[in-house]
Amino acid sequence: MASKTIFALLAAAALALPLPRAAAQSVNCALTIHVDGFRNQKGDLGVTLFTSPDGWPENNDKAYFHHGYPITATAVSVTLQIPAGRYSIAVLHDENQNKKLDRNFLGIPKEGFGFANNLRVFLTPPHFDLAAVQVHCPSTETTIHLIYK
Repeated sequence: MASKTIFALLAAAALALPLPRAAAQSVNCALTIHVDGFRNQKGDLGVTLFTSPDGWPENNDKAYFHHGYPITATAVSVTLQIPAGRYSIAVLHDENQNKKLDRNFLGIPKEGFGFANNLRVFLTPPHFDLAAVQVHCPSTETTIHLIYK
């Protein structure tokens, strides 16, 4: 009887302890990304999130998250459920749905694109850290304006 009481007290004490940091980060938060400035409703909105500079911004295989969404208006909003943390965000108006940014023979993008914090680009994409957004629970919102060259 005493051993059952001790076990019950230990179990109750264990449940009262705070969660370890890794377990606390597994709680999903809402990240809403508003994208505007589509020149037409052809194709998909590609949304890509990275947690490290490795592969940034075009290697979808190294992205934390990558998905395409139908374009139904000149602005589209997408809400993702992800753990709190820092994510760099790139978006693409993938007009031909080939899941990559198409370029002309000079290397100039033929499709619309954008980055978190609405960074302007010239000849190279912005640095990973500059395109990062800190996601907090319960929700975080960001707006990205598409760029067409």
